[in-house]
Amino acid sequence: MKSDFRNLDVWKKGKEIRIFIFNLVKKFPDEEKYRLVDQMIRASRSVTANIAEGYGRYNYQDNIRFCRQSRGSIFELLDHIEVALECVYINNEEYLKLQANIEEILAILNGYVKYLKEKKTT
Repeated sequence: MKSDFRNLDVWKKGKEIRIFIFNLVKKFPDEEKYRLVDQMIRASRSVTANIAEGYGRYNYQDNIRFCRQSRGSIFELLDHIEVALECVYINNEEYLKLQANIEEILAILNGYVKYLKEKKTT
């Protein structure tokens, strides 16, 4: 397979989270369909979409900028899962799993940004 953004570990981890969120929100109440559910799906999709868009720019600085946008979406998603826990739409086990996945993707993303910064200066 030709090398592209889908080969990046950070994109793969984002995809895992995106799929998990998509399945998780199916059990949320109907009144949240156009509120929290929509926001959680959009934030989770934004994570991988920004990584893909940055990769496609073929410019280290642009790629870094889109990675920062992706990081913002990750933190937005973290806030949404806090709300979901407070509203008892998810249980503590689901919350902890998501929190661990978010911490993992943040570490991978920060490493990727560091790599891009080093490549930019060489």
